[in-house]
Amino acid sequence: MRFARSHTMAQTTFAKTPPVFFQRLREVTEAYFKENNLRKTGDGRLYWKTGILMTALVALYVVLVFFTPANGWVSLGLCSLLGVVLASIGFNVMHDGAHGSYSRKQWVNELMGHSLNMLGGSVHFWKLKHNVNHHTFTNIEGMDEDIDIKFWMRVHKGQPKHWFHRFQHIYGLLLYGLTYLFWIYVNDLQKYFTGKIGEKTVMKPLSLKEHVIFWATKVGYVAVFVVLPMFFAGVVPTLIGYGVMVFVTGLVISVVFQLAHVVEHTDFIPDTKADQQHIESEWAIHQVATTVNFATHNKVWNWLFGGLNFQVEHHLFPRISHVHYPALNKRLKQVCAEFNITYREFPSLRSALWSHLRHLRAVGVA
Repeated sequence: MRFARSHTMAQTTFAKTPPVFFQRLREVTEAYFKENNLRKTGDGRLYWKTGILMTALVALYVVLVFFTPANGWVSLGLCSLLGVVLASIGFNVMHDGAHGSYSRKQWVNELMGHSLNMLGGSVHFWKLKHNVNHHTFTNIEGMDEDIDIKFWMRVHKGQPKHWFHRFQHIYGLLLYGLTYLFWIYVNDLQKYFTGKIGEKTVMKPLSLKEHVIFWATKVGYVAVFVVLPMFFAGVVPTLIGYGVMVFVTGLVISVVFQLAHVVEHTDFIPDTKADQQHIESEWAIHQVATTVNFATHNKVWNWLFGGLNFQVEHHLFPRISHVHYPALNKRLKQVCAEFNITYREFPSLRSALWSHLRHLRAVGVA
């Protein structure tokens, strides 16, 4: 298999002026860790959470596969709960690990990041798609694959419009429930065989180790979550239960990520189709303009979402573990106020979701 050389990452550039805003953000952030004598990586809060989530995953799996409840509704409820647990492992364990913020030890970060492979994905492709493209070129058409749901949905006015987009605020949530299934069985394979992420980014060739990990974990995932349950619980119950699980996982993951970037008043940069695209603002200002927080005072959502409701903090400092985001929130808001930069935050999950649906409706009919 042959891949073209990576050649597109320099096509979009940001302002060359001194990053005064980001320097001030770093100043305030560094002062917080120094004053409190803290490390930027995870701590006991994250490690305990990892233990709880992994224990819940194993317990739910064992009950559903080896001690399948006779009551079908109970089984479906447990499958839904398992879907939430899988999403939460992705938010808390995998996400911090893939960003290198879970631990000071690189091998621990790699191990936690590969929990995504345990859940059917590929951390190798995730790092390229998310850590590089999404975090650098947030909401930039052609570079950020997270806003590329074409042709099913139109998330900003620079994307092609179809007649059915006027209903996307209605069918959108149903479509989100299918994203995890497509991620595992379609999107990863598409990246693997084409060597491309998004429209413009061409990856470097995979190493032998990466080839082996990709296929071994894909086959292992199918064996554990599909084949083995069929043997113990039956084919039809497994297909139904698996469908419910991946639907819930996809819905939770998609909603959390969409509420962070695809809501009213966030900025989107259309694809100019030019060889070079220049963004006039400083990178950090672009991150704040394209990102929002939600429900930051809700302890339940904070725990489940792994700090992804503190998306502004995460985009500015992805190498800092999410357990520190609540403490940094007020400090970063103050810096934004100093520079007269709008810091957007919804007070609740519901208000952010309504804004997302209103945005989809407005873009769908515009």
